[in-house]
Amino acid sequence: MSEYITEINYDKLIEKSLKNVVVEALKIAERQGLPGENHFYITFKTNHPQTHISDQLKSQYPEEMTIVIQHQFSNLVVENKGFGIDLSFGGIRQSLFIPFDAITYFADPYAKFGLSFNFDDEPITHSTDHDITDEIELEEEPKKASNGVATVVSIDAFRKK
Repeated sequence: MSEYITEINYDKLIEKSLKNVVVEALKIAERQGLPGENHFYITFKTNHPQTHISDQLKSQYPEEMTIVIQHQFSNLVVENKGFGIDLSFGGIRQSLFIPFDAITYFADPYAKFGLSFNFDDEPITHSTDHDITDEIELEEEPKKASNGVATVVSIDAFRKK
């Protein structure tokens, strides 16, 4: 039986929806690779309990690191709680697992798009019932943002003061 909700936490709902943008972008890359010049910068907490990285990377980045998903990546697998990917660091291929709850920043510089997240220990669960990418034209050319202005959405603007 699910827990009775006494108050709607809109901050959590917004955070969950914005994280779903990251999930869906990664699903596109998993399915077909990155279209055009799109590429992702993903910053995540290396000290998150479900983050799996090598001891060498953990010692080099004890709290947080940023990865770039562009030309040289493989084995991108998007799961309900996070994603796995193989990347090269100093010419050495390494496997990483990054939980969605550990992500603090996601950007696609080509699209001039970015999302910033507050790190929270409480997990956010992602629904797989509705696949928004089914509604996206995958063959459509990526569009650049107008006036060269980046679109960064921070949920801090919606938080109670």
